[in-house]
Amino acid sequence: MPVDPIKVGRHIHALRRARNLTQNQLGELLHISFQAVSKWERGETLPDVNLLPDLAEALSTTVDNILNGGERPMKTPEQYTRRATLAEMREGIDCFDRIGELLGKGSTFYKGAIGGVNLKMVIDLEESLNDSYLRECLIAEAAIQAMTDGAYFSPEDIEQGFEHEHWRDVLKEYAKKFGIE
Repeated sequence: MPVDPIKVGRHIHALRRARNLTQNQLGELLHISFQAVSKWERGETLPDVNLLPDLAEALSTTVDNILNGGERPMKTPEQYTRRATLAEMREGIDCFDRIGELLGKGSTFYKGAIGGVNLKMVIDLEESLNDSYLRECLIAEAAIQAMTDGAYFSPEDIEQGFEHEHWRDVLKEYAKKFGIE
């Protein structure tokens, strides 16, 4: 898919504004003129390939995200890295309970796993595992992360895979962003 300078420029503009940076400030961060930033944002030119990693860092994004104009390229099911199911995501989340059952909730392994997830996701994992709505939230989050890593979920699985309608709708929205409809 060819790079669209107009989309790239609009996306750079939106990312810059979201970080409350002026064109001049972004230019200073990258050691270029504000006029160069302005040309990017108007779609007249694209950032030099050597600047892309620093630009992505300054805008808290990735080079791919910039070059795709903030859009994820649409894929066919064959282009995904793997096929996944919500049953697999559910089984993965259930493993936390199993670790506690098999090794004991006082085990260093269990405490480390729970503590790591709590810290990384800013949640109380044990509380979430004991509440069906929050547990489905974890399953939806695991599925979204899998999609981000290239996994494909069938629309039928998404439609039928949740007890709570809210999480089905959330996952359907994310699936659209990843070209799954």
